[in-house]
Amino acid sequence: MLGENQTEVREFILRGFYINSSAQPAIFTLILIIYILTLVGNMLVIKLVWSNVSLHKPMYIFLGNLSFVEIWYTTTTVPKILSGFLSRNNLISFTGCFLQFFFFFSLGTTECFLLTVMGYDRYLAICHPLRYSMLMSGRICSWFATYCWISGFLWSILPVSLISQLSFCRENEIDHILCDTGPLLEISCVRDFTIEVACSICTSSMLVATFSFTCISYAFIIQTIIRIPSSAGRRKAFSTCASHLTVVITFFGCATYMYVRPAGKHPFHYDKLVAILYTIVTPLLNPIIYSLRNKEFMKAVQKFIVT
Repeated sequence: MLGENQTEVREFILRGFYINSSAQPAIFTLILIIYILTLVGNMLVIKLVWSNVSLHKPMYIFLGNLSFVEIWYTTTTVPKILSGFLSRNNLISFTGCFLQFFFFFSLGTTECFLLTVMGYDRYLAICHPLRYSMLMSGRICSWFATYCWISGFLWSILPVSLISQLSFCRENEIDHILCDTGPLLEISCVRDFTIEVACSICTSSMLVATFSFTCISYAFIIQTIIRIPSSAGRRKAFSTCASHLTVVITFFGCATYMYVRPAGKHPFHYDKLVAILYTIVTPLLNPIIYSLRNKEFMKAVQKFIVT
C-alpha cells in the first residue's frame, strides 16, 4: 500500500512567498539582480584567485572553493524561486524536488566543512606563523579542499535517501521556497519517528561538530591575539580573520536556527525569511565581505580592473 501511495505524488507545488500581485514584479527583479551579482561576484573571486600568483595561498584557495560552492548553492534554488513568480502553480517534479534537496544539502554541508577548514587555516597562520608553510602546504591545502567536497556530498546521502523513501499520498503542497527537510517531513503520509531522528542527528551532529571546531580555532586565535604587545599588531592579526568570522556567524546562525531545533510545527513564514538570508543574501555578501576587508585581495581587484 505504501508503495502505491508513493507513486500517487509525481510532483509538488512550492507555495513560495505570499506577496501581493502588484509587488511581485519588484520582488522578482530584486531577486534576479541579487542572483546576477552573486554569480558575477563569486566568478570574479575565482578568476582572481586563479590568475594572480600573489593569491596562490591556502586562504585564497579555500576562498575560491567557497565561491564555487556559493555559485552552485544559490543556483540550486534561485532559478526555481524566480520561475515561481512567472507561473500560476509553481510545480516541481518528485525527482526534481529531491535533486534540488540533495544538491542544496550537499553544497551547504560542503560550505560548513570549508568554513571550518578556513578557521583552522587562520589558527595555524596566527598561532603558528613560523611553521605555517609546513603545516598548511599546497599538498595539505588541496587535500583539505578535496576532503570538504567529498565529505559534503557523502554526508547528505543518508538524510536525502531516507526522506525520499517516505510516502506522500495526501498533500503535495510544500509551504516553503525550496525542497528541504522540515517541509518534506511535514507533508509525508506517516510521520516516521526513526527517519526524523536519523535526519536530525545527521544534520545536527555535522553543524555542531563543524561550528564547535571553528569556535575552538577562534578561542586559540583570540588567546594569541591578546598576547600580542602592540595594538597595531593585534588589529593586523584580527583583520586577517574578521571576514571569515563574519561569514561564520551569519551562515551558522541561520543553519542552526533551521536545523538544530526540536521537531514539530514551526512558523514557515519565519523559515522562509531565514531561507532567503542563507540562500540568496549570504552568497552575495561573502565575496563582498572578503574583498572589502582584505588589502591583498583589493590590490588584486584593482590590478584586474586596470588591466
